[in-house]
Amino acid sequence: MNRFSFLCALAAASVLPACGPSARPKSSSGKPVIVTTTTMVTDLVKQLAGDDAEVLPLMGPGVDPHLFKPGHDDIARLQKADIIVYSGLHLEGRMAEILERLSRSGKSVIAVAEGLADARVLRDGAAPDPHIWGDASLWAEGAKHTGEKLTAALPSAVADRVKERTATVLKALEETHARLLAAANSLPPAKRVMITSHDAFRYFGHAYGFEVIGVQGISTVSEAALSEITRISDLIKSRAVPAIFTESSVSAAAIDRISRDSGAKVGGQLFSDALGLPGQ
Repeated sequence: MNRFSFLCALAAASVLPACGPSARPKSSSGKPVIVTTTTMVTDLVKQLAGDDAEVLPLMGPGVDPHLFKPGHDDIARLQKADIIVYSGLHLEGRMAEILERLSRSGKSVIAVAEGLADARVLRDGAAPDPHIWGDASLWAEGAKHTGEKLTAALPSAVADRVKERTATVLKALEETHARLLAAANSLPPAKRVMITSHDAFRYFGHAYGFEVIGVQGISTVSEAALSEITRISDLIKSRAVPAIFTESSVSAAAIDRISRDSGAKVGGQLFSDALGLPGQ
């Protein structure tokens, strides 16, 4: 094997962009290809890029990004991409090394969370909480950063349109933040208690004045301990919490157990780490 072929094989095995002119084929439309990770990031990028790029998501509705591991087709999409956009703060934990390698290789890789002021990032010990979309004002900071990066990375001919869409997205998020504040303030503070499958709503609670209790921690990698299930069941009884919630991307087993033990009803399913199908 000559040196060039060897380097191509090594790059492909390391999930770096493959060598040769056909390694990064354009989309059939000729538009730049943007590969996105989570459904929240995909939704944001589609709003920002509009029809000026082809957006290819890695994760679909209901997929838990904490546990997602890219397969061969996903790696092929990453190699094909002109731009990659991901959430960041270790949300895509199993993809971190791949994304770092692709960034070092010179590919345009954008993390939404890089637009956040460090003081606004919540932490569990030393680990950052990645669930930033729960605070609409914080997601707006990430959207602004992503819009600026896309404006620079996409062809200059579409820059003004991306800027206009970014302004529209920011206005919508500001309005959403105000609407959520008003809705939260209509509830007595003592009633603002939210119990869910895992600790994905701390930003929501911090922004809108809710005490948030997750059965599991920030990540869903480890299962809920029996002692934690018992503790939360006792808390629900002592504070007369009427309802608790499952999440679309997390097993409902722990919440169902707590519902049986505490008498609280399951109030519904929340979209936490993944969005639902279009229209949901």
